[in-house]
Amino acid sequence: MNDEVLFEELTSSNGRRIGVATLNAEKSLNALTLGMIRLLDAQLQRWAADDAIACVLLRGAGERAFCAGGDVRAVRDAILVHRGDGPIPEVVTFFREEYTLDHRLHTYPKPVIVWGHGIVMGGGLGLMVGASHRVATPATRIAMPEITIGLYPDVAGSWFLQRMPAKLGLFLGLTGAPLNAHDALIVNLADHVVALDGYSELLARLTDTAWSDTASANHAAVTARLNDMECATHASLPMSNVERQLVAIHRLMNRGSLAAVAQALTDGHFDDPWLQAAAHSFAHGSPSSAAVTWEIYRRAKHLSLAEALRMELILSVNFCSKPDFREGVRALLVDKDRQPQWSRKTLAEVDQAWVDSHFTAPWSDGEHPLAALG
Repeated sequence: MNDEVLFEELTSSNGRRIGVATLNAEKSLNALTLGMIRLLDAQLQRWAADDAIACVLLRGAGERAFCAGGDVRAVRDAILVHRGDGPIPEVVTFFREEYTLDHRLHTYPKPVIVWGHGIVMGGGLGLMVGASHRVATPATRIAMPEITIGLYPDVAGSWFLQRMPAKLGLFLGLTGAPLNAHDALIVNLADHVVALDGYSELLARLTDTAWSDTASANHAAVTARLNDMECATHASLPMSNVERQLVAIHRLMNRGSLAAVAQALTDGHFDDPWLQAAAHSFAHGSPSSAAVTWEIYRRAKHLSLAEALRMELILSVNFCSKPDFREGVRALLVDKDRQPQWSRKTLAEVDQAWVDSHFTAPWSDGEHPLAALG
């Protein structure tokens, strides 16, 4: 449906316009369907080519979420009806177009503001991270919980989690630990935190701006407007769990092997509820996902964004040909029994050959669907 994403253009004081895109699937927490991805990507291309558009603002409908991720139930449905060998065409199409959209945001020639209110997970975080101006509110809740559905942190997660200090990204990928707005600033997933009711004020400030003909000046103008709106002090924000537990996370993640990290998470007996929840998610997540996430962190260290996305497309297509993803989605989102039956019950059952099979391209050299990313 064409109303899955709403588009409008607001005219500013000097006649330049602000393109506003609203993910309009409030009942599903604005989860990204293939149709939404296509609508948004096409409009972003039009706005990039339109000299009258000074900047772009992306938000989600409703108060609960910016975007709770990709429509993984639809991906699972495509897997279940597929017959035959080789990559599932619908799976390749969904992830190829999603990652193309992510790359477009990262490389966009104009300022892109993401209003990251409420829940920002998975594919939603992929959109937010790609923006030049990432705005959180005190109600923002960020996570990459793919381990709980038998997947891995994609949508450029292999690239941006790698760039966090002190192996924080590895910890977040293995545990799906949630982040609040204060955490998001610390791990560089947000640039600004503004008041929850600040959206109307932001629109007013943007439309009152005399925009320039140069992107650099417009980037600076957006930064200035958001700085003016910034929450007065961090004392007004929720306490940062990452900051409080940084030493514990560092100890956990520097144990040399995934088996040692797993043992530490299992035997940690943490007093802190946030760490307890993180350890619980790891313990109940897919062992295959954990092992592949560990390997991704090793392999992605020197990859460019485009290289990381190409690797992720290979991974996603292969995950969808194996049992854990469809089982994880079933248990968490379809039947909701939260009792996934993983194909490998423990890390000890996940050998290196199984891990490596996730990284093997299912197409010939030179035929990668994301070759055009550069």
